[in-house]
Order: sequence, then C-alpha cells, then structure tokens
Amino acid sequence: MPGDRPSRPTLIYDGECGFCRAWVDRVRRWDREQRISVIPFQDEARVAAFGIPLPALAAAMHLVLPDGHVFAGADAAPEILRLLPGKRWLAGGFRLPGVRSVARRLYAWIARRRRCLVRGYAID
Repeated sequence: MPGDRPSRPTLIYDGECGFCRAWVDRVRRWDREQRISVIPFQDEARVAAFGIPLPALAAAMHLVLPDGHVFAGADAAPEILRLLPGKRWLAGGFRLPGVRSVARRLYAWIARRRRCLVRGYAID
C-alpha cells in the first residue's frame, strides 16, 4: 500500500449508497471500541493513500488492515465481524462449506442492485 499505513483497519464503502450507509452505521454501532475507521470512497483525497483503483472501490466495499492486507466485497464481511466485540462468533459461519461462495454471490447480487434498494427492498 503506498504511503503511510493506517494504524487501524479501514473500511472503504460507497457513501452515496443508502444501503451501504445503513450497514456502515450498523458497523459503527457495533464497533463500541472504534477499532475500524470508515471512509466513503468518494473522499478521493483520503482513499488515494490506499492505492486501490477507483473502479474497484466503486464496485465493492474494501477492508484494509494495518499490515496491508485488503479484503473486498463478501470477503471483507468475516474480517469485519472478527474485529467487532461480541460479533466474532458470526465470522465462524463463513468457514462452513459453501457459505463463502453463497455470500459472494449474494454480495454481487446486492452490489448490482444497490442503487435500487430502498428500506431493504429491491424496486426493479
């Protein structure tokens, strides 16, 4: 990762997506110890330091760890859960056979429709 590495995990998300903002708000509520920094990808000055191409940031959330590891889309979910007090046990579900594959497909489906998601319902 170019430049200085963050001192804590950083979640980069779509700040213009209501669905995404709702989930980030949930992560913030669960993150009582403020272990995760959150940045909308539209904050180009801040996200430039991570060296992730803008099209990739627009396509999926990214979790960047202080050691430089990057997890995108559904692969970020269990890593986020591991960082949240009281939610680590949920990350274990991603180790079950087939769960990660289903999570990736579900994430891709939601990501393609997130502009249409209102109050949790797709309006296609």
